[in-house]
Amino acid sequence: MNRREFITLLGSAAATWPLAASAQQPTKKMPRIGWLVTGSPASYRFSLAAFREGLRALNYVEGENITIEYRWAHGDVGRLSELAKELVQQKVDIILAGGSIGAKVAKDATLVIPIVAAGAGEGLVDWGLVKSLASPGGNVTGFMATFAKTASKRVQIMKEIMPNAKQAAILVNESPWELREIKESASALQLAFTFYEPRTLADLDAALVAIAKLNPDMLIVLNDPFMFSHRKRVADAADVARLPAIYGFREFIDDGGLISYGPSISDTYRRAAGYIDNILKGANPADLPVQLPTKFELIINLKAAKALHLIIPDTLLSRADEVIE
Repeated sequence: MNRREFITLLGSAAATWPLAASAQQPTKKMPRIGWLVTGSPASYRFSLAAFREGLRALNYVEGENITIEYRWAHGDVGRLSELAKELVQQKVDIILAGGSIGAKVAKDATLVIPIVAAGAGEGLVDWGLVKSLASPGGNVTGFMATFAKTASKRVQIMKEIMPNAKQAAILVNESPWELREIKESASALQLAFTFYEPRTLADLDAALVAIAKLNPDMLIVLNDPFMFSHRKRVADAADVARLPAIYGFREFIDDGGLISYGPSISDTYRRAAGYIDNILKGANPADLPVQLPTKFELIINLKAAKALHLIIPDTLLSRADEVIE
């Protein structure tokens, strides 16, 4: 080999070294979030939009530097366990669970993968999913979106609209805390309560038919993932029966309901993105306190009120966060 050939060979080899070194560098793994909720893409459209907004604010873009594995139970709570196991088998980095029931089935499926609950309730503590709100102590933390006290507050709002009301129907699937609050305050509210506790979609349809036949003065829908997932069905039935109804989340009003009062469930999904970011950066869910709701909303649908020939007092309208006309 002459001198010119040697120099050419050496230059060619040197040019390939950086490429070879680059090829040997491990590709950074894209984080995968498991999305586990009771409802469907349609029923959780606002929550998902809020979650994605929270991620974008932290510079996460789905498909570019983070992946979301979606699991939808489509209103069938019984499917959540199977879906949670699928996410564990997929070895996602974190599970975002909808409500306390979502967090429960996720924790039943894994004690290792971090779980961030959004839209959760008192079940996080009462079911032993966390040791306390301040110090969860395990692989579950999250954001609450229910307060039992708001259940009686919703009845008070309806009494403000209809002071002469005597009978209320209570619709609930899985909310023992709000149910207890309602029962304890029954005498003070001077209302006769009739309780309906459907467990399946068929049960819900039967309950809605029974409530229409009862024709109470008002309907109070308590907060739980099942009712949230089937909210349009409930709101439509109340509309057909010309029954004034109040709900715990504004999403019911977006689907045609009359009035809602309670924490913003979408806000908890937006804030959950922050805990996802913290955990991806090394935080331990055991050390991240469960956050209480910070945003409460009173939403009034005047169009629905007019259809029911209801007059909403000015004092109530002045307190509303949003009035839909």
